[in-house]
Amino acid sequence: MASSAAKRGDLVLRCEPSDAQVLLDGVEQGTCNDFAGVSRSLRLVDSGFHQVEVKKRGFYPYTTYYEPGKARVTLKVKLRPLAPEGGSVSP
Repeated sequence: MASSAAKRGDLVLRCEPSDAQVLLDGVEQGTCNDFAGVSRSLRLVDSGFHQVEVKKRGFYPYTTYYEPGKARVTLKVKLRPLAPEGGSVSP
């Protein structure tokens, strides 16, 4: 019989800008700074895929999906700035 025990996953976030908001399954969790270190990570205890969104005003949002496992995972996110009204942004 297969085990139904939930996997626990620790997700470390390294973001630019570091004060971007983090949402897990649509619920605000804090900023990237809150989950950026050895003792600070986003802990996921429910099994299955979770939606992780990083966003900040003036930037395109970043969305990905994460399935908890046994290993700690580091997610590096660099948000792209929105083009100013009537202008463009260089890479």
